[in-house]
Amino acid sequence: MKTQPARDTSRKNHGPQTTAIHGGEPKRHGVNAPVGTPVTRTSTFTFSNTEEMKQWAEGKSKAYIYTRYGNPTLTVAEEKIAALEGAEAAVVTASGMAAISSALLGALKAEDELISTAQLYGGTYRLMRDVFPDMGIKVHHVEADLAGIEKLVTRKTKVLYVETPTNPTLRLVDLNKAIAFAKNHNLISIVDNTFATPVLQQPLSMGYDMVVHSATKYLGGHSDLIAGAAAGSKHWMDRVRHMVICLGGSMDPETAYLLIRGMKTLGLRVKKQGENAMTVAKFLEKHPKVERVHYPGLPSHADHALAERQMRGFGSMLAFDVKGGLDAARRFCDHVQLFLLAASLGGVESLVVLPIYTSHYNMSKEELRRAGVAPGTVRVSVGLEDADDLIADLEQALA
Repeated sequence: MKTQPARDTSRKNHGPQTTAIHGGEPKRHGVNAPVGTPVTRTSTFTFSNTEEMKQWAEGKSKAYIYTRYGNPTLTVAEEKIAALEGAEAAVVTASGMAAISSALLGALKAEDELISTAQLYGGTYRLMRDVFPDMGIKVHHVEADLAGIEKLVTRKTKVLYVETPTNPTLRLVDLNKAIAFAKNHNLISIVDNTFATPVLQQPLSMGYDMVVHSATKYLGGHSDLIAGAAAGSKHWMDRVRHMVICLGGSMDPETAYLLIRGMKTLGLRVKKQGENAMTVAKFLEKHPKVERVHYPGLPSHADHALAERQMRGFGSMLAFDVKGGLDAARRFCDHVQLFLLAASLGGVESLVVLPIYTSHYNMSKEELRRAGVAPGTVRVSVGLEDADDLIADLEQALA
C-alpha cells in the first residue's frame, strides 16, 4: 500500500523562509536520503490485494490510487503551502483558475449568491460574469473599500470573495472589516492571496475560511509552470479536492516538483523584489510623463496606511498611468528592453503589460472604470534585476 512519507512534525513556528524550505518535507536522515523531492512520475498506483482496494473505496485508507486524486510529489507541495499559510490542509491544482473555480464551486450551488470585490483578476471576473449566471449563481460586486456591502446581503448569500491587493491597480481590502462582515452574516470567506503571498499576509490567521493562489506567480516564481493552490481547514480542502477530482483540474507531478523548488526561495525573492518595486515606484512617481502610480508602498496611495497595518511589506506589483493615454502607453511598452512585454507576473524577470489587452480584455468601459483600469494603465511585475538597470530601462522607454 502506498502511504505518505513521514513528516518532520518538530518544525513549528519557523519564519517564512525556513518554512518555505523545510515545510511539508519528509524527514531526511541517514545514508542516501535525497535532499531534493523525488518526482513520482506515474498515473496510477498498485494495491497488494483487493481488500486494500476495498478499504480505499470505503474511505478507510489514505493510499494513493491515481494521480488525479493524489500523488506523493503533490502531497509535499500541498503540505508546504499549508505550512506557509498556517493552514490545516492545502490542495494544488493545474492552474490558478482551477483553484479559484474549485474553491468557489465547493462552497456554492445553484440559487446561491456571492459577494465579490469588483476589482479582480480578469479571469476571475469573467468566471463570475460569464459562467456563474448559467449555473444559477448570482454575483454582487462591491468596491474595495466595501462601501454599501450591507445592502448586498440576502438570505441566499453564501460567500464573500475578496482579492487584496487587487489586480492590476493594487487597491487593498480591509481584511479585518471584511472578515467581521462575513462572520456577522455567516458567510464562507475566501481571499485571493496571490499578490501578497503568505510571506506578506496570512488571512487564515484572521479567521478566513480559504485562501487561493495562482501558484504560477510568486509561489513558483520562475515563469516556467502553470499551477494553482487553495489552503484552509481540512473540511474546506476536502470540498475543494472533490471539485478538482470531479472537474479534472489536477496538477502534474513534474509541475509539483517545479513548484516545490520555486517555493524554497520565496521569502528571499519577495523581499528583494519588494525593495526593487519601491525604487521603481519612487522613480515613476517623479517622472513628468507619468500621470499616477498605483503602489501601496507610496504615501500617495489611497490604501497606504491600511497596507502598513495589515501587510508585512508592500509587494512587487505596481501599475502606473502614462500621460497621453493608450498611445503613449503602447509606445512605452514597445520600447522597453530589459523589461519584457509579457502577461503573468511574480517571476524573477521584470514584466510590463497593458491590462486592457491581457488580464482585462473583453470588458466594457464601465467594467474597466470600476476595475480602475484606464487605457493608459501599465501593469509592472518587478523582478530581481539590479534596480539601477531597471530604472535606466524605464527612463529610456519613457523618453
